[in-house]
Amino acid sequence: MTDLKSRIRHVPDFPKPGILFYDITTLLREPEGFRLAIDTIATPFSNRGISLVVGIESRGFILGAPVADRIGAGFVPVRKPGKLPSASVRATYELEYGSDSLEMHRDAIDQGQRVLIVDDLLATGGTARATVDLVKQIGGVVEGVAFLIELVALNGRAKLTGENIHAVLQY
Repeated sequence: MTDLKSRIRHVPDFPKPGILFYDITTLLREPEGFRLAIDTIATPFSNRGISLVVGIESRGFILGAPVADRIGAGFVPVRKPGKLPSASVRATYELEYGSDSLEMHRDAIDQGQRVLIVDDLLATGGTARATVDLVKQIGGVVEGVAFLIELVALNGRAKLTGENIHAVLQY
């Protein structure tokens, strides 16, 4: 995984002072790095009967769609409020200062469908937890929650207790 880590740019003080941002655009622009990232996310979930990959806006779209293709699944986007054109369900979660919400189409997942949730980063876990809750609210079965990067010190796993978590890279 050192090869993947070497392809990720570190940007200090973004989006605000004191934050070290892990910029995956440098990894994504290289075909070999992009392919390796997708393979390492997808491989543990191949042949597991997953029928849908749910990608969290927006970098979860970039990673989730090709993961869905690799494992032979469909793709469902989870979006910020007001971005979906049909009836949707919403989950609200707490941020450091305030709250945010995510939405998914009400009919995106059939009762009992097996789902893999994909995003680029596991930090505090709020976004992932909200997405797990959305999937379960409309009857999906969460088979796993996969990330390219996990920021271990932020303890996002604590909000995902009981879920099958796969993180390719840990910082």
